[in-house]
Amino acid sequence: MKFADKMQSFDMNIFSKLEEKKAELLNAGREVINLSVGTPDFKPDDHVIEALKEAAGVADNFKYSLADLPEMIDAVITWYARRYGVTLEAEQVMSVYGTQEGMAHVALPICNPGDLVIAPDPCYPVFMFGPRMAEAEIYYTPLKRENNFLIDFDSIPQDVAERAKMIVVSYPNNPVTVKADYAFYEKLVAWAKKYDVIVVHDNAYSELVMDGEPGMSFLAVPGAMDVGIEFNSLSKSYNLTGLRISFAMGNHEIIRNFRCLRSQIDYGISFPVQKAAIAALNGPQDILERNREGYRARRDALCGGLRSIGWDVPDSPGTMFVWAPLPKGYTKSWDFVLELMDKTGVICVPGESFGPAGEGFVRFALVVDVSTMQKAVRLIEESGILK
Repeated sequence: MKFADKMQSFDMNIFSKLEEKKAELLNAGREVINLSVGTPDFKPDDHVIEALKEAAGVADNFKYSLADLPEMIDAVITWYARRYGVTLEAEQVMSVYGTQEGMAHVALPICNPGDLVIAPDPCYPVFMFGPRMAEAEIYYTPLKRENNFLIDFDSIPQDVAERAKMIVVSYPNNPVTVKADYAFYEKLVAWAKKYDVIVVHDNAYSELVMDGEPGMSFLAVPGAMDVGIEFNSLSKSYNLTGLRISFAMGNHEIIRNFRCLRSQIDYGISFPVQKAAIAALNGPQDILERNREGYRARRDALCGGLRSIGWDVPDSPGTMFVWAPLPKGYTKSWDFVLELMDKTGVICVPGESFGPAGEGFVRFALVVDVSTMQKAVRLIEESGILK
């Protein structure tokens, strides 16, 4: 398949579409409350900013890095041991330009054309985009509310499981916001071993569990290193989204092959960004609880506020998002999003953009302060959109 033909099967990213609509509102003089893109507005810690600034003042740091600094890999290994009780070797860890970039490329060294990849539905779009660019086929396994949005391995047909090369898993989950427990990951590892399926787990939101204990690492389960890898990002945990720094870690062979692939397309994370990552991982960790408290307050303002005006939106257990069923009287998420924007200036993401099972929901990002969340609730109430 020619590249141009391949790209015809994809639509423009949903956030690009929403940006166009936002621009129309702003050009018309409208006020906008943008709850679509999950970009944290909390600032990084000062010691991380200082580390970045200091490194940026060294001329040699503007050369190609070509490889991860040993001290950065050591910082990741130490952090994983301290936080999750997971033991890693240096050869099991590598950096990527954010988990989105990593997820976009990881299927290339794993899958051949025609291989089958299992992806959750709904899912963050890159979970299926990457495998499809590797010319893999996708089998969508639905995340159902009655199963707490967890993958039901017993529901995956045996012929699909036997053919599958890779499964994409992500908890705490964007967009549905739930986390998985230890028993779930035990089932995942056992299932992957039974059917010889590679697990790729996105763990970007383990530090953003708002109620109860923070999330865990898939790699903490015995046998997980045999079957898969995990991505973990500094974007949401340490408010470093724009620096684009994430890590893939786990199975030796998968990481070795992935590193080999990326050596052909990448000259390494810049030294100043690596120095900032080291400062974040090795420095004071109270930012993690501050972020949880901040997102929890915003969640309570939005979800509690919407419930108070008649929209039954459950509290999100994790991530920095809210997964809201459509209000009564609506069946199409994109139509509702457009009407909401037109009547209120509040922007959210239609659930259908995360897959067929996302229809009937919208996703809000908790990216504005409590008073702005309260204003959004008030605008929704005054608009009459809740029929």
